[in-house]
Amino acid sequence: MSYTTLESADAVVLTPAATPVAAVIWLHGLGADGFDFVPIVDELRLPATLPVRFIFPHAAPRPVTINNGYVMRAWYDIKGFGPERAEDDAGIRESAGVVNRYIEQEIARGIPASKIVIAGFSQGGAIALQTALRYQQRLAGVMALSTYLPLRASLAAEAADANRDVPILMCHGVHDPVVPAQMGEASRDVLQGLGYRVEWHTYPMEHSVCMEEVVDISKWLQARLA
Repeated sequence: MSYTTLESADAVVLTPAATPVAAVIWLHGLGADGFDFVPIVDELRLPATLPVRFIFPHAAPRPVTINNGYVMRAWYDIKGFGPERAEDDAGIRESAGVVNRYIEQEIARGIPASKIVIAGFSQGGAIALQTALRYQQRLAGVMALSTYLPLRASLAAEAADANRDVPILMCHGVHDPVVPAQMGEASRDVLQGLGYRVEWHTYPMEHSVCMEEVVDISKWLQARLA
């Protein structure tokens, strides 16, 4: 499938030649940018009968505490390591607001919320979960890669009824040294405990993406968006 690429200061957008019937908003990890996952679109090998617009936003630059305050693209600050670390509540919610605006933009373009997937890797995956589970219209699904559930203590009270049964794909490398698989598993368990449907996959990799995972992502996207 051929795409037209539009680059701006805020995002990279890939629009198929045919009129899009669905959209994927895909968030990069810490220190990367929207270009990071652009190459994966061709590898997904989506059928021509499923024209999907892909939106890859750039996170705003901000100081990151664990990196000695170095300014880099980040969806929120990371203040420390371990499950008990303080979370950047304001930064997480600010970035979720950014994603909400991209969702509304796609709806305004004619894509219903039910045909929009929110995806993300690492930090981006955390924001994907934060945003989608609180969004007030039913989405097509959430894809959370090599990540964890942020602000989990507030989810039960803030969860949107419209997305209580939204399909969630979680993928993780069993050798991940950045976001250990145990963090992903603990997040999966919290979500399942709250009644969410989670499809969980692991791969013999570190903090990255592998071809086996790309195949699984493609199958999942086609099932959600067809």
